[in-house]
Amino acid sequence: MAAHTSRTLVGRDAELTEIASLLGVRPSGTDPGAQTGAQTGMVLLSGDAGVGKTRLLTELRDLAFAEGWQVVAGHCLDFGDSALPYLPFSEVLGRLATDRPDVVEEVGARHPALARLQPGRRMMGGPDRSGDDQGALDRGDLFEAMHALLEAASVKAPLLLVIEDTHWADQSTRDMISFLFSRPFDGPVSVVVSYRSDDLHRRHPLRRQVAEWSRFGGVNRVALSPLPDDAVRALIAQLAPEGFTEKELADIVDRAEGNAFFVEELTSAAAGPGRWVPADLADVLLVRLDRLDDTARQVVRTASVAGRRVSHEMLAAASGLDASALDEGLRKAVEMNILVVGADGRYSFRHALLGEAVYDDLLPGERVRLHAQYVAALQAGARGTAAELARHARLAMDLDTALTASIQAGNEASQVGGPDEAAYHYQQALELLVDPRRCAQVDLDLSKLVVSAAEALSASGDPERAVKVIAEQVDRLPVDAPTTWRARMMSTQALMMMMIDGDYDPVSISAEAVALVPDGDSGLRTRVLANHARVLAGMGQYDEAQTVGLDALHLAERLDLHELASEVITTLSGLKKAGPKEGLRHALADAVARAEATGALSSELRARYLLGRSYEDWAEFDETERWFRSAIDRGTDAGMPYAPYAFEARWQLTWVLLVQGRWDEALDLIDTGQDSPPPPLPRALIAPLRMQILQARGVDVCDEARMLRRFWARDGGVAINASAVEMDAAGLRGDAAAAVEVYDAVVAVLTRIWHEWFSARIRLGAVTIGAVARAMPEMSGAERAAYVERVDRIHADGHVVLDRYADPSGHWGPEGRAWMKRLDAETLRVRWLAGIDAPPLDALLDSWRDAEVLFEDFGHVYELARVRTVLAGILRATGDLAGARELGDLARATAHRLGAQPLLDELRVLGSTPVREESTPDALTPRESEILQLVAQGRSNGEIAKQLFISAKTVSVHVSNILGKLDASGRTEAAAIARRRGLVG
Repeated sequence: MAAHTSRTLVGRDAELTEIASLLGVRPSGTDPGAQTGAQTGMVLLSGDAGVGKTRLLTELRDLAFAEGWQVVAGHCLDFGDSALPYLPFSEVLGRLATDRPDVVEEVGARHPALARLQPGRRMMGGPDRSGDDQGALDRGDLFEAMHALLEAASVKAPLLLVIEDTHWADQSTRDMISFLFSRPFDGPVSVVVSYRSDDLHRRHPLRRQVAEWSRFGGVNRVALSPLPDDAVRALIAQLAPEGFTEKELADIVDRAEGNAFFVEELTSAAAGPGRWVPADLADVLLVRLDRLDDTARQVVRTASVAGRRVSHEMLAAASGLDASALDEGLRKAVEMNILVVGADGRYSFRHALLGEAVYDDLLPGERVRLHAQYVAALQAGARGTAAELARHARLAMDLDTALTASIQAGNEASQVGGPDEAAYHYQQALELLVDPRRCAQVDLDLSKLVVSAAEALSASGDPERAVKVIAEQVDRLPVDAPTTWRARMMSTQALMMMMIDGDYDPVSISAEAVALVPDGDSGLRTRVLANHARVLAGMGQYDEAQTVGLDALHLAERLDLHELASEVITTLSGLKKAGPKEGLRHALADAVARAEATGALSSELRARYLLGRSYEDWAEFDETERWFRSAIDRGTDAGMPYAPYAFEARWQLTWVLLVQGRWDEALDLIDTGQDSPPPPLPRALIAPLRMQILQARGVDVCDEARMLRRFWARDGGVAINASAVEMDAAGLRGDAAAAVEVYDAVVAVLTRIWHEWFSARIRLGAVTIGAVARAMPEMSGAERAAYVERVDRIHADGHVVLDRYADPSGHWGPEGRAWMKRLDAETLRVRWLAGIDAPPLDALLDSWRDAEVLFEDFGHVYELARVRTVLAGILRATGDLAGARELGDLARATAHRLGAQPLLDELRVLGSTPVREESTPDALTPRESEILQLVAQGRSNGEIAKQLFISAKTVSVHVSNILGKLDASGRTEAAAIARRRGLVG
């Protein structure tokens, strides 16, 4: 006798009640059958594999039906590396098209993008997909269409949407769920999404997404924990009413560990002949196959190769069995609860783990043969997708078929806004073309495939990989390859190089591509010229970029290439930086409008980003935020949050929020949980901004920042911001040597990948000198002299940068002016503290007051507070207590608002020094005056003791007396007071 799945929910009444209440299916306290009204909700249901999520959702479905709800469900399937974008939503659309065809037709008329998800249109051999359907799709339209469909369907009755197994979801599906969670429904629509919590390892793409979903308003998390022992025993009693001995029962309870699936499997195995309990879980998963006959085992093994679900048609075509044998085998597999029949008539394993175990148990040759049978079935007309065909063909070693299907799958993923999936399929195709014989046999323009792969990689946020892919393919080209192939690939390679830092020469590569492309009017020549203009502009060769860009524009207009013309216009608009900023902004706004009209998304993103940068350069942060957010939103809506300029806009806007003191908003923007985790380089770019905030709030992030050094040479943005974090950390712990080491290291890297006199060197120099100043009071006289010399060199280098600064606008913005003055002020402070060529007090104070004004103009809230804190300390040390108190209060208010604890601690020490009464020179003894002179020179107690031939302890006593008589809080302040009063020379 075979044990079966329990038809009664056991041990989950509380969870069912909670979920039903959260979703509004049966609000808390509502009697069964009562009307629920329009109360709705969103639920994330998690739990380990086999813990009972699907069983609970089945019960929820039945409850919803009883309460008058409609229920539609979509399932994410484990296609492994053959991702099919939006699969569960195609299933939902198919169900609604069957149940509510009028609603689907009405919504489809208003939202044509909905047609892209129709199941029949995604199957090879389905309706013709030529014409407009082949164009790239703005995913925002697709998201709006699905939202509108669900809302329209809910007019008749409340609608419950169930999306299962999102741990297998593709990126596009996750983005669709994010949209539905974040966009409120006007009608009664509730959503429940399930996933395996034990599958969410640290690098799993859903991990961060779940965290983001949890922060959306109205989204509630419900986690299914293992069943308690008494519930397990109750479940076993239902599965095997004839019962077990206590030993057998205890063994099942112990081994199942509260997992309902394991309970069912162990009970089923124990309930079979001999009631054999296997030694480990793998045996448990496979033991029931031993009780099937050969035909049923063949059916089950064939089904495992398809994945979790398979149609009767596909099984019939792939299994090789005649109709009667197939039916008999399926009947036995269903009776033994290995396969179940879904509402759509397809077969699935009762649990995914069982299907995985069956597949893993196949012999290598058997696995290849079965995949080949699926390939034959798909090629013979069985309904399936190109992604499925590519997977089966690859695993069947039918590499020619896999090549063709992979390219088709990549094209289809691109058309529905799935760059991650498209990049995967295109790269799979390129791997298959490594064999030169296959490459020679196929009628294929390799360069177009390479460019498609690179563009998909770039759109998914990995331009580094895009550059490597092109370089590999260029190197593999045979000498007799068409020059047009090399031209197309090298032109795209040069453009991708502009997006990353490294030892590249994109101008020469782009110029070579121009030389290779044939003369005359052609789309390829237009593209290569357009790319060359962008490369020239990016490398600062503005006159040449203008000339090449105009040639490209004339060609694009002559050939009626509207999208390409928009790209060129955006490039030419950006060249107007040499004139008034209003001209640049007007040109870029026109470029945005033209790009929108022609559907040139990449051009639109670039123009929006450049507009944001224009306002950012002038510290006009309201408009900066407007344009950066528009670029972020457009990229996200199109399914390309890490595409060029969409991610850069996020990065720059995060910096703007940091500057404005909107730190919590900045942290929210950094947390890109609505998307998959960013690729390594984008993650490294944005991480230092988070670290700056955390460090300013007292969190030790130095080790984390140091780990980013491996990214310095890959992108200067990482180097600048991460090194600044390290320098500030060194200053906080008084380690001047560490700060200077970081400065030298980052300058060496940036000199190599950029040039020696990069503008950020001024900021880095100011931060380094500030760290040295913090450490100065603890230094010996010799150390002070050495560091003053080093500071002078850093300061001089900063002025060389200023003298050599070249920008087409001729503009040195508020940020640059503020950090330049800070560099000067920090240098004077070091000399003042060291007592070496100390500046006049008026000059020191004027420099720091100028820095205060410039940072206020710049709008950097935190750095302004730091400047005021330093200035307050100088004023207090020189006797201006009222001025010090006023500035300290302003800095303290900012620090409190930001949660900047280290700055508050610094202000607390500054404010706790008692108000001083004026002391007179007569209060010091001759020996104290002599020692004060040496203290002002920066000598340590040991050095003074050696010079005066007294003990260090005696010097310490004299220094304490001096501090008391001068009412100074430390040696540095005592030296400052002595200079002001003329007590030292």
